Amino acid sequence: MSSPALPMPAMLARCLLWTAALCAALPAHAESFITRLLNKPVPGGVAVIPLGDGPAAPVATYLGRRTMVLRDDGGQWIAVVGIPLGTRPGTQRLAVQEEAGTRTLDFQVGSKTYVAQHIKLKNKRQVNPDPADLARIEKETAEQLAAYRAFRPQGPSNVMLDRPVAGGRLSSPFGLQRFFNGEPRNPHSGLDFAVPAGTPVKAPAAGRVVLVGDYFFNGRTVFVDHGQGFISMFCHLSEIGVRVGQEVARGEQIGRVGSTGRATGPHLHWNVSLNDARVDPAIFIGAFKP
Repeated sequence: MSSPALPMPAMLARCLLWTAALCAALPAHAESFITRLLNKPVPGGVAVIPLGDGPAAPVATYLGRRTMVLRDDGGQWIAVVGIPLGTRPGTQRLAVQEEAGTRTLDFQVGSKTYVAQHIKLKNKRQVNPDPADLARIEKETAEQLAAYRAFRPQGPSNVMLDRPVAGGRLSSPFGLQRFFNGEPRNPHSGLDFAVPAGTPVKAPAAGRVVLVGDYFFNGRTVFVDHGQGFISMFCHLSEIGVRVGQEVARGEQIGRVGSTGRATGPHLHWNVSLNDARVDPAIFIGAFKP
């Protein structure tokens, strides 16, 4: 038996209720592909912040450093912001310069706990460098900081990165609180891959080689600038196959895995930096763990 027909006002009210329920079940706006993959707003993570859909790209800065700005798959401008590992959870602020002027956008940084790692080194100078070593380290640190702070408006070719080495397990993760011979040192600022000596190391995205060197702590090292403050650093290499100024394609070999510098055995240490903040490389290869 069919239901009795509803009076027109009742039918209209029911339709409005159905529509309201449907709208409530849908998100206010669909997240972009980049946001879904990269937005991990924790210390040592990445914040993806919508900037609007104006005709020209805004200029966004965070903590005095210019950040990456891209158009997402929906046509909206987004800032891809690196959050320093030492950032306290809470509200952070992004400055956005547009044709109409400058505005600020607040975003929230959550919390994340990083575990400790204890390492024994036979070379005591790698734990407590002598005065000559300290002078060398100071010079080398300045060189590397300058490379991290480079900003080219072009690029990057891709923000979801390829793994720089084939196979191998992820050994020491990003953010470890490190102790060398029982003494506390800076947290681990990259991601380690446990692979054999001689394994080819490849560029995870296209870029320009901006620094090569043989450093006290990092050993043989290559910096690749992917564009817009997006920098990869590869260290402890056994050999380097590129030169400063060279343009490298995605997947092009830049060196081979080794154990030079402060290393207990062969592995690749890979840093990723955004707006001069070292962030977790696992975010960019789909291996991030909250």
